[in-house]
Amino acid sequence: MAGLMPPYSDDLIKSILRSTKTIAMVGASGNDMRPSYFAMMYLLAKGYIVHPINPGMAGKKVLGQTVYGSLKDVPAPVDMVDIFRMSDAAPGVVREAVEEKDRLGIKVIWMQLGVISEEAAELARTAGLTVVMDRCPKIEHGRFSGEIGWMGVNRKVIDNRKPLLFGKGGNLKRV
Repeated sequence: MAGLMPPYSDDLIKSILRSTKTIAMVGASGNDMRPSYFAMMYLLAKGYIVHPINPGMAGKKVLGQTVYGSLKDVPAPVDMVDIFRMSDAAPGVVREAVEEKDRLGIKVIWMQLGVISEEAAELARTAGLTVVMDRCPKIEHGRFSGEIGWMGVNRKVIDNRKPLLFGKGGNLKRV
């Protein structure tokens, strides 16, 4: 299934993005070259509250947000759990999310690009949660808000590097 995005209706994705206010980003990184950092920066800029989760950085700050060691440490409410981990880690993240679902108010499990786990999806659906796999909320938000060309998509490479532009004297520079 790698490389083929699961089919989700635009109405479903729009509904999730409109109703979500708070996101717990499991696997958030403090490294500004990592996709999770870039996605978090974008989502914060769009008005979402993002709680980064990374046990190795617990208590530190990423983009001004306190990093939590696990979902058990995050204050309520959390509408969406965004999984920025390898696919084999997704079932464990979902099990923890299901345990914290009522306390936090979790409604959606969102697995990032390349993260596909039918086991995790089934666990989440059984608990009454909406599931999205192999998608990025930053990209989907950009697609629906008309910003799809913002920072890289028009280069046909989705990454967290700033695009190259020509500066004075025709020299390339990152902006």
